[in-house]
Amino acid sequence: MGRTVMIFAAGSRGDVQPCLALGRALTGQGDTVRLLASTRYEHLDHSSAVDFCALSADPAEIIESSHGQQLLAGRRNPAAFVRGLNRILRPRITQVLEETRAAAEGADLILAPTFGFLGLHLSQYLRVPHAVIHFQPSQPTTAFPHPMTPAARLLGGLGNRLSFDAVDAGSWLVCRPFINQWRREHLGLPPMSLLGPFHRIRRAPVLCAFSSALVPRPSDWGPNVHLTGFWQHQQPSWKPPQRLLDFLAEGPPPVYIGFGSMKPPDPRATDHLIRTALRHAGLRGVIAADPATSEEDILAVDDIPHDRLFPHMAGVVHHGGAGTTAAALRAGRPSLVCPFFGDQGYWAARVHRLGAGPAPLPFRHLTLPALAQRLRQLTRHPAYTAAARRLARTLAGEDGVTHARHVLNRVCETSGATGVDAP
Repeated sequence: MGRTVMIFAAGSRGDVQPCLALGRALTGQGDTVRLLASTRYEHLDHSSAVDFCALSADPAEIIESSHGQQLLAGRRNPAAFVRGLNRILRPRITQVLEETRAAAEGADLILAPTFGFLGLHLSQYLRVPHAVIHFQPSQPTTAFPHPMTPAARLLGGLGNRLSFDAVDAGSWLVCRPFINQWRREHLGLPPMSLLGPFHRIRRAPVLCAFSSALVPRPSDWGPNVHLTGFWQHQQPSWKPPQRLLDFLAEGPPPVYIGFGSMKPPDPRATDHLIRTALRHAGLRGVIAADPATSEEDILAVDDIPHDRLFPHMAGVVHHGGAGTTAAALRAGRPSLVCPFFGDQGYWAARVHRLGAGPAPLPFRHLTLPALAQRLRQLTRHPAYTAAARRLARTLAGEDGVTHARHVLNRVCETSGATGVDAP
């Protein structure tokens, strides 16, 4: 082997951890892996097997900023959303793109999500193969709409199919001015037209980092699309703190409540609501909060690996990120999903449709009565736990990282015969 692989993992922790798991698997077969991600996630690679390349900024940090939250609040106005996104990205994008190019220099394979089609541009620049990473179903199909545009299903199969093109076109519309300037000035490539990337990106190998147990493969996905299964990240050196062990031993299994990188508009009010709802439902809880705020029946924790924590819970309340959803299901625990935006509503609907949790409770509808009622449903309906355990047995039989590694080996073996797309 001995390849150099660059993985672009700008995003939240739920994006970085799967890429880190894949990176470790590739280094295990002799590859050198560069992982490009925000500096705040560098601590996740305890083995130092992957070369961590720091981004000065990433989309998750932008979204968590006050400007990002204001932008999301107005996202139902597409024109205003595009203008706002341009305003936020413009001061940072040139530096991020150059950091990406520097990390890719000398690489033999590029892995990147669809945003901005960065993998395609770097593939043309370096004349090496690339593959697209999907953390949610983003390949066009008539079977269902893009997770970001669920209302498109009202238009039937054609509406479903066009929704994927619309999301990609919107992304390219926002990024195109910056990307084309970068292509001309730093990559030595001609600019791309409004429709330029699409016929190329649709032919590229696609790694769907999720399970067919949650997303059955549509019949109209081509052979270039690979449902690998989830890419599970583990921290083998992690040891549970004694305070957690003591809390678990003191009573019945608690319910975990945490929303990952999502920031409620009023964190203090949300924290109070969560604690009060747990008490109204008669439940013990483990919540994502400052550990100093722990109470008798509520343990506050700051950074505990989900794959180690969730098996000890009676249920999990979360935002619906793909990584957290997978962790809860792998643990065989039912979920109450409180989606904020994006693909979270899609995963929330899938969990409920598969019987592994009650109806989703969107965060904007989070009230004390609603949360307390859903917590009772989550913990007092054995059918939810039974369905979650069935899914856990299926997921336990999958090895998404190994599947993805085999796909990439085939991509590299065939790239010399098929050639690399010209600009």
